[in-house]
Formats: sequence, C-alpha cells, structure tokens
Amino acid sequence: MIRIRRAARQDAAAIGRVHVETWQATYAGLLPDAMLVAMSDVRQSAWWSQLLQDPAEARGVFVADDAEMGVVGFGSCGPLRDPPDGLPEGLDGREIRVGEVYTLYVEPDFQNQGLGRRLLDALFRQLKADRCDTAVLWMLARNPTRFFYEGLGGERVGERTDTMGGTDVEEIAYAWRDLGAPLIRRRLAEDD
Repeated sequence: MIRIRRAARQDAAAIGRVHVETWQATYAGLLPDAMLVAMSDVRQSAWWSQLLQDPAEARGVFVADDAEMGVVGFGSCGPLRDPPDGLPEGLDGREIRVGEVYTLYVEPDFQNQGLGRRLLDALFRQLKADRCDTAVLWMLARNPTRFFYEGLGGERVGERTDTMGGTDVEEIAYAWRDLGAPLIRRRLAEDD
C-alpha cells in the first residue's frame, strides 16, 4: 500500500536518494553526464533537510510512501518563481494567483502505477489551499514525461533556455488554468 502524505524532516534522506536516482535515470542523454554522475545523495538530502525545517516551505512537499520500501516518490510546490509568457495577467477583471509545481519524481520501478498523478493531485490541492487559481510546471523540453502532463490537461504556455552543468537546455512550461479540472477528470476516470 502506497500513501501520499506531507513530507516530514525525517524524510529528507529518502527524498534526496529518490531525487538523485530519478534525475540520473530520467535525464541521461538530456543533461551532461558529468553533472548527473556528480550528483550526491548526501548533498541532496542535506538540501531537503534544510528546506523541510521551514514550516512554510515544508507545507508544499509531499511523498509517496510505500509500506515496505519507504519513500518512492515526491513532489513540491509553492509560489511561482519564473512566470512564462503565455499566462494571462487577469481573467474577468480579477487577479490570477499562480503557483508552481517545482518537482515531481517517482522511482522508475514505481512509475505507471498512478503515483505521479496522485502526487500532482496533492500538490494541486495544496496550491488551491494557498488560494492559487493556476499552476505552472517547468520541465526539459526533450523530457518524454511531458506527455504525462499533457494527458492531465497541462497546456504548453512558455519556453526558455536555462544552463545546467554548463550546457544550455531548452525548457517548456505547462499550465493548468483551473486547478480543479484535472482533479475532477481523475475522479471521473476512477469511478468508471
């Protein structure tokens, strides 16, 4: 049984491990090999430990926790850091509050079991609780998981060039303009 729950500080080591494993598996051939090989569970765990000490930051971090294996996936969200060009500034005369999904990773052995969708659901619920109307997620343009986000209603709204490991990489932004829409569709699909 795998449950989605809010992360705690004691999850930092497991999150760091999953972070490194998923980056090395997902981004091989997309990011410089030297960058991926140099990733460290210890450094990532220390970074997550520090983040999870701050209650304001920790409220946006969730884990997929397997009863036998422990943490096998995680996601994080919060305020929008870098708005893409394709987002409207207002809708019907009101301000749009935009949040961001920063991370969403599931170990390869646990993919295609609905955990990514369940984590995204938890992140969207948190953003809605934080009074966000819309969510944005940036990802590598060549990452094949973009089809996962498109299948959940993500709309491509922007692109940018970033530098990672000394190499320029293209990134794209997906947005969900109504955080309730993917959640409703998921529930209807599960009822079938």
